[in-house]
Amino acid sequence: MISALNQLVDYIDGHLTEEIDVDDLAVSLGMTEYHLRRMFSSLAGMPLSEYVRRRRMTVAATDVLEGGELLAIAVRYGYGSTEAFSRAFRSVHGAGPSDVRRDGGPLRTQPQLRFRLTVEGNTPMDTRIADRPAFRLIGRSARVPLIHHGPNPHIQAHIASLPAAEHARLKALGNTEPEGLLQVSADVDPDYAEGSELTYLHGVAVTPTTPVPGELDVIEVPAGTWAVFRAEGAYPAVLQSTWASTATDWFPSNPWRLRPGPSMVAVLDRSADFSTASCELWLPVERA
Repeated sequence: MISALNQLVDYIDGHLTEEIDVDDLAVSLGMTEYHLRRMFSSLAGMPLSEYVRRRRMTVAATDVLEGGELLAIAVRYGYGSTEAFSRAFRSVHGAGPSDVRRDGGPLRTQPQLRFRLTVEGNTPMDTRIADRPAFRLIGRSARVPLIHHGPNPHIQAHIASLPAAEHARLKALGNTEPEGLLQVSADVDPDYAEGSELTYLHGVAVTPTTPVPGELDVIEVPAGTWAVFRAEGAYPAVLQSTWASTATDWFPSNPWRLRPGPSMVAVLDRSADFSTASCELWLPVERA
């Protein structure tokens, strides 16, 4: 994993003025594009696309300062117009190309990333591998923005909008693993970019033949393998730290990789005010 990510950043730096085919690069590194993007964003703290943009604008700043023709610089770094290039440049440096030429700055450099192996994993992760036949996720869904840290107010508002009787009704409909009321995230951006939209479903898992009330939303889940991580502690911090640990500790140490599919959280037990909880994080995986 560490070697592959370093090969990735080396390749990016060598091809900043070219179109970067992440899918082909992932195949050459023995990964899928989906897994490569998710691991990069989890470990780097930014989406892969954002890192590429920052590196391009870092290097492009030298060309701007040297006084080259702006359209030629824009085209060199993959932009079809000076306007598009200027927007990208300003988003990184906080000033447009003409301002930087006049004043010599400000310039905000994105250094080349370097991933290094550190000794971690001193806290064992309570994990199991589950092979599951096809099932359905049913419940009430909404499109919400992705938030990496702290409670997601959009999800909280969605759950709060459901009457207590609806929670009880949904829980009674569940008849297969994962058991109980589930917090489901689907259609997540492969870069896991904060602020990008995902589908959040509050519901349960049922077998494919279970009758589904017409007013409920349905996500069809094909047969596959899941890595199930148990977490206990302050909620939602313990869940977010467990997800981070899957990237830093578990995936680099095990012959599995993420595959496309919904991630699910099953809350097994919780305090009355939901400040603490015991839960399971279900992630779709396949053999690496």
